Amino acid sequence: AGRLVESGGGSVQAGGQLRLSCTSPTFTLGPSDMGWYRQAPGNECEWVSSISKRGTTYYTDSVKGRFTISHDNAENTMYLQMNNLKPEDTAVYYCATVTWGTDLRPLVGPEWCTGQGTQVTVSS
Repeated sequence: AGRLVESGGGSVQAGGQLRLSCTSPTFTLGPSDMGWYRQAPGNECEWVSSISKRGTTYYTDSVKGRFTISHDNAENTMYLQMNNLKPEDTAVYYCATVTWGTDLRPLVGPEWCTGQGTQVTVSS
C-alpha cells in the first residue's frame, strides 16, 4: 500500500468516544481489505478490526459492541468509531491493508504497526 495517514486520536476518560480516520494521498483504499491495528507500550502489535472491500466487518473480541469500522470510498477514508472506551484501549492505532492467514484470521506482526499512527489514551 502507499502511504497511509491516521488521525483522530486523543485523550479521553473511560466511557468516552473517539473516531479515528485513515486516508492516503497515494493509495486507493476501496479495492483492498483494510484494518486497524494497535500497539500499547511493552505489548506486541494487535489486530483490532477489519473491513473487506465488500464491506464485511470483523472485530477482535475485546472491542465487539464498542467499536465500529466503516469506509467511505468517495472520501477514500476508513474510520473506526470507538465508543465506551476503556483504559486497556490505550495504544497507538495504525491502519494497514489486511493479509489473511490460512485460518482466515488477519496476519499480525510488527510490520502492521508501523508508520505515523495516532495515539489513543484512555484514563480511568
